[in-house]
This record gives sequence, structure tokens and C-alpha cells, in this order.
Amino acid sequence: MAQISINIKEGTLKREEIIVGIDLGTTNSLIAIIDKETGTPSALRDADKFAIVPSIIHFADDGTITVGRSAREHLITDPEHTIFSVKRLMGKSYKDIAAYQHTFGYKIIDDDAERLVKIKVREKYYSPIELSALILKELKLRAERLLQCAITKAVITVPAYFNDAQRQATRDAGKLAGLDVLRIINEPTAASLAYGLGNQDKSSHTIAVYDLGGGTFDISILRITSSENSGDFFEVLSTNGDTFLGGDDIDRAIMDHWLQTQHVDGNLLSATVRQDLRLTAETAKKHLGSHGEFTGNVDKIQCDLTIAELETLITPLLQKTIQCCERALFDANLNVNDIDTVVMVGGSTRTPFIKKSVSAFFNKPVHDEVDPDEVVALGAAVQADILAGNQKDMLLLDITPLSLGIETMGGLMDVIIPRNTKIPTAAGRQYTTSLDGQANLKISVFQGERDLVRDNRKLAEFILSNIPAMPAGLPKIEIVFQINADGILQVRAKELRSGVEQKIEVTPQYGLTEEEMAAMLLDSIKNAKTDMAERAIVEARVEAQNMIDTCERFIEKNNQYLNEQEIAGTKSLIDNLRNTLNSDDKDVIHQQIEILNEFTRPFAERLMDMAISQAMKGKTI
Repeated sequence: MAQISINIKEGTLKREEIIVGIDLGTTNSLIAIIDKETGTPSALRDADKFAIVPSIIHFADDGTITVGRSAREHLITDPEHTIFSVKRLMGKSYKDIAAYQHTFGYKIIDDDAERLVKIKVREKYYSPIELSALILKELKLRAERLLQCAITKAVITVPAYFNDAQRQATRDAGKLAGLDVLRIINEPTAASLAYGLGNQDKSSHTIAVYDLGGGTFDISILRITSSENSGDFFEVLSTNGDTFLGGDDIDRAIMDHWLQTQHVDGNLLSATVRQDLRLTAETAKKHLGSHGEFTGNVDKIQCDLTIAELETLITPLLQKTIQCCERALFDANLNVNDIDTVVMVGGSTRTPFIKKSVSAFFNKPVHDEVDPDEVVALGAAVQADILAGNQKDMLLLDITPLSLGIETMGGLMDVIIPRNTKIPTAAGRQYTTSLDGQANLKISVFQGERDLVRDNRKLAEFILSNIPAMPAGLPKIEIVFQINADGILQVRAKELRSGVEQKIEVTPQYGLTEEEMAAMLLDSIKNAKTDMAERAIVEARVEAQNMIDTCERFIEKNNQYLNEQEIAGTKSLIDNLRNTLNSDDKDVIHQQIEILNEFTRPFAERLMDMAISQAMKGKTI
């Protein structure tokens, strides 16, 4: 029976709202819905029957922004202004991706900070959130054109191994694109929903979902319990993976193979030639899926490859994925014989050698009947249908992929919520003060599996203040972590004797609060460009002032180690940057920050080397 909504106040009929499922991928993105006639998920296709939207953005000279297949054409002709694989930058600082920066054709800014990276395009600066929002907006427009109605609500998928910062970034990108993100769902879980594995029989079975996409890999172990009375119960037992491992790395291995065998220095190649080589490597990989060898040529570089050579190049990367599978099985307290079904997800699993190797590891045939490029989006559509209340016979329990905790004395990580805990969840622990009369307690929140917080990722920091003066050890401070269904964390701290309390929703340093995001979305209806520009200017001014203060302190402290040219040049550039603080153009401010940063970097590194040499003098290693 069709569902019809009635606006009681106005006495009008309201068309049933459609919730879409979105796979925001490294290489390709898709949007899917549940077909109301058949009740099955289907990917939305354009007039040319293409469901896939390449996750590529091109910025033209005249300010035109294109997304998808039309943008892909510019990867070779205009690589510096064509953005790809932005998902690899989600939730990352420059330090996270420094070793890989040369693999991108576009400019990623090194601001020597823990903030989210910025990408420079035609004198403008973008965050991965803004760029991902452009892709999501294109998907939203595609759906609205095809379905002839407004699309405002979505379920968006992420790799199971995405950390809190990356999930927040994805969530914010959705909101910036004008979407109410009802749920962030793990990609392997979505794949299981797409296969309808819970409906195959009325018993319990265990599934391994092997998901190798363009930029990320993860393996999830799920148990699905089905019964006549309660429907399907999806339970994620464990997950493991690598957010920087995928088809892009296979392409890069092929590129490096060609360059090494012909003794060509890749650093000397132009961005255009590098992009041409990368795309040729991708073509070779796909060609060898059904042929014995590949022959090509890029700028006098011979690009030949056989199946045997491809398999040799893939093996080290494949072995990393198998090690993740072993860890996931160990965490679930299972072995390969306990797995009933193996599902292949992601375009990279089309490679026959990968399918054969995964089948050999699990000692059973793998399922790849559903298009591996579409399966995640289809599953997201199923989850959207569940949230819409159309499928009441499914219950989905997900897990948090990494441990969450706080820093304690000595820089130790004290885990409050262990990895692989089912979500939504909450957990708490009591602490106390270490000094007599201590009035404030700094709480630093970290995510990771290492014993020392320096080896984990810092998510947030806040102060529990106004603790009544008491002897050390007497206050009872309860710290509670609460994770919602999206995998987003809220932290609450309370001194139990006095009732003093402080709580925050954990967002990374780049993050926007719910109130800021809501205001931004409301204003975007009236004047999106003005709203975004104003916020960006404020952030740029704050960053510029921090840079000025840092450089002035540096000169004052190290005056005797700098020559007159270095001091004068730095002061001049500080003045230039200070003069931009009242500018209404964020890009002018960012440009001067970058110029000052580049000018001071050489002697800052020199003084660092001097300090290290002095510290190590007379010592042996």
C-alpha cells in the first residue's frame, strides 16, 4: 500500500519524501534509491545509462566548476586544476599525506599544522570537505533531475576503518551540499544489505566482506541471524583495514615499474605526463583483466605490461590486505573455516588475481554477482529504506573501528571504548586530581591502538573548570564517552561531589559545530557564496595572526642565529601579511601566509638541525 502524507494545517497532499543512498568513493561515486514498484535497490543512471560519477572536479579559467565524466577529460590537459582522489585527504593533516603529495597533480598546502589540509586551485584554497561537497551536490542534482523532486535526506557510506575525523568530514560535506545526513554507514555493512544475505535462509551465517576500492581497503566480519519472528539481525563482529590502500596504489606501482625499468626520474616529469602515465597504468590494469599483455607509450616512455608482471606488482599490496583479514578474524575469535560467505566489493576486486587470491585465503568461492562498483550505493539505499520505516524486519548493529580514550599521566592512552565495540554505545570511568587544590583538569581525547598518545590521533581537548579546592585524590571525576549511530563521539566530564560538569561533541580542529552547520545551511538558501566567503575570511585571519605571532617570537628568540637578510626579509613579509588582515579576500591572506611560510622554512629547519646537533653532542647512538 502506498504511503501518502497529509499536511493537516494546509489540507494539502504531500509527496512521500525520498531518502537516497550515496557511495562517496575515492575514484567513483554513485547515488541509489529503492524502486517503489519492485522494492529492490537501483542506482540512478543518466541519459547515457551511466550510474557512475567519477569523483573528479575541474576548475576552469572562467570560474566554471565541472564534476564527473566531463571533469575527467581535464586530468591530462589541465592536471593542476583537476582534483581527484579527494577522499584520501578527508580528515587528514598535511603530515598524514606528506609522503604521497607528489602523486597528486594538484597543489596541497604544507602549513606545518595539524589542521585539515588545504588544496590550492587557481589562487583559491579549498578543504577536502568543500571539494567532497561539490561531488555530493552533483549527485544530489542528478537525483533531482531524474526523480523530479527535491532531495534533502541521505545515507552516506564510509570505509569501516574511517576514524572519527574522517567520518565528521564526510558528515560535514553532506551538510554543506544541502543534505540532511541521516546516517553514516560502513561500506562493508552496506554491501551485505545490498546482497540481501539475511534473506537467503532462516539461520545464522557469518560473512566476510572484502572491500578494495580506489583508495581504501577494509575487511569486515558480520554475523546475520534470521528468524521468522524477528527478521534479520545484522551484527558486525570485527573490522580492519587501511584508509590509504587501494587501486590508486596498484596504478602507482605500475607507473613506478615503467619508470624504473627505463631509468626515468619521475620527479622530472611534468604534471601532465605524470597524469597521462597514471591513467595509462589504470587502463593497463583493466586491460589485463581479460588479455595476456598490454602495450602503450606515453611521451616516449614505453608502457608494456604482462599479467605475470602485474601479479608480481600487486602481491605486496595484496599481502597487506590478507594481513588485515587475519587480524579481523582474530578479533572476531574466528578462523577461515567459520566464514560461510565471502563478498567482494570495490572496483579493484575485478582483477582476477585478487579474486583468486582472496578465494584461496578463505578456501571458498567468492561472491561478485552484484556489480562491485554499485553494491555499496545499493546497500546505502536499503539502509535509507530502513530509516524511512519501510523495512521493519531488519536491525543493523555497527561497530567503532578504533579505540577511544584519554591521555593520562606520563602520556599514556587510557582506553574508555575499545575498538570493535557495537554502536550506539556509552562507557565511563572515574579519575581524580594529582595536585592539592587543583581547580582545572585538561581532558585530551585520542583515537588509536597504541599505548602512548603520541602514537595515536588527537581528536579534541577541553577543560573541566571550577573544581572545588580539595586535596589531591579526593575529587571524583567521571568521564563518559557516548557514540551515536553515525560513529560520532560526545564526551562528558563531571566532578561527582560538586556536580560541576562539562561536555562537548568531539569534532576535529577543522570541525564545524552543529549550530554553525545549521546556520550555514539556512543561509545557503539565501546567499551561499556570501556565507561561505565570510566564514573562510575569519578562519584565514585567525590563521594569519597565529602565523605572525609565531614568526615574531621566533625572530626574537633566535636573533643571534639569523643573518640580516633573513631577519629583514621575515619582518617585511610579516608586515605584508599583517596588511592583509583587513582584506576581504581569503585567498590573498592564504597567499601571504604561504609566502612567509616558504621563506622562513629553510632557516627554521637549519636552526632545528643545530638544536638537535647541540642536544646530541657527546652522545652516541
